[in-house]
Amino acid sequence: MVTITSTYDGGLRCSSTHGPSGQTLVTDAPVDNHGKGESFSPTDLVATAIANCMLTVMGIAAERHGVDLKGTHVVIGKEMSADTPRRIVALRSVMTIPLALDHPQRALLEAAAKACPVKQSLSKEIDSSVEFLWVG
Repeated sequence: MVTITSTYDGGLRCSSTHGPSGQTLVTDAPVDNHGKGESFSPTDLVATAIANCMLTVMGIAAERHGVDLKGTHVVIGKEMSADTPRRIVALRSVMTIPLALDHPQRALLEAAAKACPVKQSLSKEIDSSVEFLWVG
């Protein structure tokens, strides 16, 4: 089990410390929700988590098969609900992979990304679609 300790610092800002590494990150409420938007919001971290999780799981699969994914990147759009309760309704991703469209490990890598633990943990009500662009 990993322990993360979060503290409310005031002004809608929180600091969180990752127990195993001691690394700290800061969140701010977004401008559209009474905050300053000077850092990632908690819901931004959900978007970041899914993007980084897909990249990490793909990286694991790629390493097993001797594929270099360096330079692969994800642009993710987070959409919040217009009604209450305020919630994430969409996390749509575009992943650009600097490999050929006919790469022999294409299906394996795309399946790995779609199976990442963060994506699998999201409510099915959230549109978490992924578009893969193979540009090598």
